[in-house]
Amino acid sequence: MAHATRFSAANTGVKASKFCKAFTAAPSPRGRSRTCNVRAQATADGADIPRRTMLSSAVALGAATMLPYAAPFAAKANKVLSSDWEEVDLPVDKGVVLLDIGFTGSDPNHGFLLGTRQTLLETFDGGNTWQQREIDAARDEGFNYRFQSISFSGDEGWIVGKPAILLHTSDGGKSWERIPLSAKLPGAPLVITALPGEPGQAELTTDQGAIYVTNNKAYTWSAAVLETVDATLNRTVSSGISGASYYEGSFSNIARSPNGDYVAVSSRGNFFMTWTAGQEYWQPHNRPAARRLQNMGWTPSNQLWLSTRGGEVLINNKSGIEEEDYKSAALNSRGFGILDVGYLNGDIAYACGGSGSLFKSVDGGRSWKRDKATDNVAGNLYAIKFFKNNGFILGNDGILLRYIGGTQPNTA
Repeated sequence: MAHATRFSAANTGVKASKFCKAFTAAPSPRGRSRTCNVRAQATADGADIPRRTMLSSAVALGAATMLPYAAPFAAKANKVLSSDWEEVDLPVDKGVVLLDIGFTGSDPNHGFLLGTRQTLLETFDGGNTWQQREIDAARDEGFNYRFQSISFSGDEGWIVGKPAILLHTSDGGKSWERIPLSAKLPGAPLVITALPGEPGQAELTTDQGAIYVTNNKAYTWSAAVLETVDATLNRTVSSGISGASYYEGSFSNIARSPNGDYVAVSSRGNFFMTWTAGQEYWQPHNRPAARRLQNMGWTPSNQLWLSTRGGEVLINNKSGIEEEDYKSAALNSRGFGILDVGYLNGDIAYACGGSGSLFKSVDGGRSWKRDKATDNVAGNLYAIKFFKNNGFILGNDGILLRYIGGTQPNTA
């Protein structure tokens, strides 16, 4: 069920249990769509103007802008750590935390790297070297954005960040358009996904579980779920979900499968929730481990994996999200929490964590061996991203590891 919402800068009703409730004179019968046509407000008295006009007339609400290159950076040679990984020299400050990376669909060597402190880097050689990019409109506002998520379909790309910001490009990142978001958007933007097919399609997810879909370059959005996750949990608190009655506000991690299913870990790690297309609400699940959850995601076989704050990795033997049969993998984390798991293919996978911890599996994640090549990496490794032609591990203090290994299992 879709609920069309034009939330350019003035709607989405956070306090209403249903996202469109504040903008419909009378609720539609269940099963019918609720349409909200609230345009962006650009003046104090609430005068309505179209989003495209507002973008060109108000810098505070964003504009179509080029991203100029910063001064040339004298890059050092990348440091080879092992036959699988090298550490990439980046033109960033020591305290930057890298958060996401993405490559255009038209050129697998052309990509962007995001992080805190408004970090945006660009590569044209598959991530071997990077250059700084800057956003003039965002810098003029005086905010220090945390660029959170990036996604491309062909040359069309999207970026979201905190404080709430949405950027869109149609030319592979040569220029970006700032699209205003409502101050009433439920939660902070956490994940953006460029959808394949016709141009202008994307899916936006917030840390409060709001899911919105657009098919016209963000001019209007449709709500895919009817309420925020805290409203869902307050309504189903007697369902036996451990920790749900103490739920406070947001997800710590959200992952989207290639099929469009979502899994999200509660901010305290007490439980997790899932959503699949067509469902009106997120579905809560008890955690299958004694320790609190850290992160979750999918294997190439569409099986859920999860990691705990105690350093465990569990994999669901069942495909999809309907059935649960989690088995603990053989992994000695030495007490470090496992922050992410990434699959190069059905056999080779990596798990990363605190203090440069890195583990490798060559049997699809059933057993793991410590990769000592990163023992001297002075930082935490937060995220693993594999693409068709390359792979990366993102960390704090500007740490970026690039995969240089092969695609066949190597137990050496």
